[in-house]
Amino acid sequence: MIIHRFAVPRAVMAVGALGLAGVVAWTTTAAAAPAPGPSRAPASGALTRFVDQPVAWDTCPEDAADLREAGAQCAELTVPLDHAAPNGTTIKIAVSRIKAKDRAHRRGILLSNPGGPGGPGLEYTAALRPAMKDVADRYDLIGFDPRFVGRSTPIYCGTSPRPRPTHSRREAFEASVRGAQETARRCFKHENNAALLPYASSRNLARDMDLIRAVLGERKLSYYGISYGGDLGAVYTQMFPDRVDRVVIDSVTDPAKTQYENFQAAGPAQERGLDEWAAWTSRRAAEYRLGITPRQVRESVERLTARVDRGPIRLSGHSVDASVLGLLLRQFVGNEEDNELLAKSVRDFVDASEGRQVEANPELKNWLDLFSEPNPALDNLFNSGNAYLCGDGGWPAGGWPSDPEQYWRNIQRARHTQPVFAPVANAIFPCPFWKTPPREPGVAIDNKVPVLVLQARRDNNVPYPGAVALHRALKGSRLISADIRSHGVYARGIDGLTPVPCADDAVNAYLRTGALPAADIDCPQPRRTR
Repeated sequence: MIIHRFAVPRAVMAVGALGLAGVVAWTTTAAAAPAPGPSRAPASGALTRFVDQPVAWDTCPEDAADLREAGAQCAELTVPLDHAAPNGTTIKIAVSRIKAKDRAHRRGILLSNPGGPGGPGLEYTAALRPAMKDVADRYDLIGFDPRFVGRSTPIYCGTSPRPRPTHSRREAFEASVRGAQETARRCFKHENNAALLPYASSRNLARDMDLIRAVLGERKLSYYGISYGGDLGAVYTQMFPDRVDRVVIDSVTDPAKTQYENFQAAGPAQERGLDEWAAWTSRRAAEYRLGITPRQVRESVERLTARVDRGPIRLSGHSVDASVLGLLLRQFVGNEEDNELLAKSVRDFVDASEGRQVEANPELKNWLDLFSEPNPALDNLFNSGNAYLCGDGGWPAGGWPSDPEQYWRNIQRARHTQPVFAPVANAIFPCPFWKTPPREPGVAIDNKVPVLVLQARRDNNVPYPGAVALHRALKGSRLISADIRSHGVYARGIDGLTPVPCADDAVNAYLRTGALPAADIDCPQPRRTR
């Protein structure tokens, strides 16, 4: 088998939020017992050989500049492809480590996951250090690329074909169905993917995390996860409750909903986010010329989407169809700091749709460039994400309708109240066409493990009620709410966004002391830095 190792740039990582944010396959059945894995005493020599494997720490790859600058070490760990059959095929997991500097107060190891699913995490824990402040020195900071992602044994489905132009909503929908079918076909056809794909699941990823803990000789692990990584943290607490030290999960979903239902729930929230942005933009009518009232600004966007439904527009040498436009609008409406970017980009799109010769603003052009050329790293991100979605109960029984027409009916029904985001929120994924069913059920969350949960009240990627529901299922948790429009609350400063000091301080205090807040916390709006 040929192994393609992908170093995924930070700009590419952000694309995960476009379509794969924050969902695992939950189940409403009785809570599953912890699955066999390294949290129990090894029952055979086969498992012992993984726990006792030597770790060859070495210099991190040259293109992992942040890790090298931080003095991190990197290694590859061997894990079983199927944790239930440890004598079978093995795969590699890429791991990084920054040793605790405060040895007198060293707590243990802290892992993280940046979301996706499919987001590479080798450099992510290191990136959190500025937000963690002095707390970072008390942990060995462990980053890792999940199985089938990035520098770990990856899934690669070949180059995604360029979509053909469409000229109606129905034609665009039929093209999306063909694209989902083709993605499933390519992923199972390419090299030895068929042997790997059945083992892409959040359960197996949690088992890999626990094996990392065991290999590093730790009784417990601490963890921070955002978006899908937040849901993954909840899965770990359910599967390995006795191995949990201090866990923080950020921007999570409703455990009573299926994957598809959680995606659908984002549609109304994105429309509300667009309304909020439209009010901001209307107050700057002279600059953006999109309308002097919020209603007029929204109508400018709705006319734009209707125009692109009839055929793609050309902007800066790129062909922008309804799919690309919808995904970019969804991305830009997610953070209030992107109000200016969204306004500039809509202005550019409107000018292009009216036949004017215009160049896209630099940030928008970067996004368009990202979509325009074959990109193996981006393909790996999307298709490993698809593998997790479909392997986590993503067949029809896991919540994905098997009949493509059901997606069309849902889109059409939602258009009455979601004129901009209905096609994105109700989009079809490859899961109805996946070649193998999930090997295990989803994970039911019902425990009293101490966990700190964070959520933005105006998150329009994974809406706030989902976090409230997961908080209730995690009966030992505390919830920190922030009155911001954002996907992510902790460590926003590392991405150049306005920090939420109330949340950052609470997380760091918990990681420092292990004491959860006495009660849930409502953080006020932070002062904008830009």
